[in-house]
Amino acid sequence: MARFYALSIEPTLFGDVCLTRRWGRIGTRGQMRAMSFSQEEEALAYFAKIQRQKASRGYRECLT
Repeated sequence: MARFYALSIEPTLFGDVCLTRRWGRIGTRGQMRAMSFSQEEEALAYFAKIQRQKASRGYRECLT
């Protein structure tokens, strides 16, 4: 089954940092979960943790 998992970090209107995770089957909108962090370093650390977990499950990095 062809699946995708996307991570992005973006600033919010209130000065926080938002880590957005999207996943699902290719060709669908999938699901989304957003987490807010007060420090960019916290968001980057969580980003790296999730990225390692997904790589260990076979997901590959694709920059588009």
